[in-house]
Amino acid sequence: MCLSFSHQAFSAVSLDRTRAVFNGTEKNLIVNITNDSTKKPYLAQAWLEDAHGKKLTDYLMVTPPMQRLEPSQKSVIRITSLPAVKSLPQDRESLFYFSVREVPPKSDHPNVLQLALQTKIKLFYRPAAIVAERFSEHDDQLVLHKMSGGYKIVNPSPYYMTVLGITGKPGQAVAKDFKPVMIAPKSSETVRSAVFSEPHVITINDFGGKPVVPYSCHGDICQAKAKQA
Repeated sequence: MCLSFSHQAFSAVSLDRTRAVFNGTEKNLIVNITNDSTKKPYLAQAWLEDAHGKKLTDYLMVTPPMQRLEPSQKSVIRITSLPAVKSLPQDRESLFYFSVREVPPKSDHPNVLQLALQTKIKLFYRPAAIVAERFSEHDDQLVLHKMSGGYKIVNPSPYYMTVLGITGKPGQAVAKDFKPVMIAPKSSETVRSAVFSEPHVITINDFGGKPVVPYSCHGDICQAKAKQA
C-alpha cells in the first residue's frame, strides 16, 4: 500500500530549492536532487502541473520523468522549454508547480504501510522580455490601500509577488493570524491585518530572501519609500 503526501520535512529525496524560476532567456533549468537516505535506494518521479493541478506537457518538459537514486546519491532533473512556451503571455510571469515524488523500495516485511512522499514547489516561467527588469528592485512596486480590518494590495508589476507579513516597524513579529498571500501579476488581493501609519511589508525574492520594505501613507494609499524617493 502506498500513500502520497505533500510534505518535504520527512522526505528522503530533497531538492536544492524551495521555488524555481525558469528564465525565458535560457533553454534549460537544472534542479539538483539528493537521496538523503544512507541505507535505501529510492525512485524519484518528477512532473509539472498547471495552477489547476493538470499535468503539464505542452510548454516545458521534465527529464528524466523517473530515475533511481542509490543511497546518498545526488542527481539532476532537467526542465527544458518547448516551442509552445512562446504561446504563454510574454508580458508577465506564468505560474506552474514542479513535483517530485519519492517511491521507497518494497519492504521485506508483510503488512507494512509505505509512504510515497511528495515535494511540490512553485515554478515561475519568466519571459525573456521581463527577465532583466526583475533584477532591479521590484519589491517596492506593491501599493497598499487601507481598508477596514486590513489592506487591499495591488501588484502592478509583471511578476508574482508573495507578501509574508505586514508590520508597523522593522523587526516586529508578524501577527500569528496573518495569512501570507501570493498576488498574480497586474492584479490585487485583500489581507486581514492591523493597519499601520507606516507599514513595513515582508516579501520573498527569487533566492528565498525576505526583504522588508518600508512604506509611507498619504491618506489611505501607501507606497514604498524607495519608490517615492
